[in-house]
Amino acid sequence: MDMDQAAVFLAGSILMSVGVLVIVGAVVAINNIIHRYWKNLGWNIFPFDYRPAVFLDPSEMKKEEPVLEKKK
Repeated sequence: MDMDQAAVFLAGSILMSVGVLVIVGAVVAINNIIHRYWKNLGWNIFPFDYRPAVFLDPSEMKKEEPVLEKKK
């Protein structure tokens, strides 16, 4: 490998990595735009008896100490 081939390889490597970074940045930007302005289409993939998980606030929880069973 002479100096010309090494210089072409180095320049090609740098340009390829910059191109990949630009493509990744564009994909992330487009994904953020789509996520921000996405409207739900109302399609139901799950059956009608599907219920999403419900999360409780700490104020809604009843504070009870656990009761240990006694061994006989």
